[in-house]
Amino acid sequence: MAKSKPKTKSQIVAQIAEDAEITKAQARIALDSLAEQAYKGAKAGFTIPGIGKLVVVNRKARMGRNPATGESIKIPAKRVLKFRIAKAAKDSIL
Repeated sequence: MAKSKPKTKSQIVAQIAEDAEITKAQARIALDSLAEQAYKGAKAGFTIPGIGKLVVVNRKARMGRNPATGESIKIPAKRVLKFRIAKAAKDSIL
C-alpha cells in the first residue's frame, strides 16, 4: 500500500470551499479563524466536534535517563499541550 502525502493548507481550503459552496478566500478565513480560536481557547480546553480536544496538561517532575551516558537526570515539571482524539474520529479512522 503506497503512503499518501498529507494535504496542504491550500488543498484543505479548496475542499472546504467546494463542500460549503463558498469562495476559497472565505474558506481560508474560516480555517484561520478556527485555528485562532483553538489557540486562544486551549487553556480552557478547545473542542472541535467529531475530531478532538486541545487541552493543557501539567506534567509532574520525574526522573529520566540520558540515553547517551546512562546517567539519571531530573526532568522538571512543565505544562504541555495535548490533543485528545474524539472517539468518533478513532472509530471512523481505525
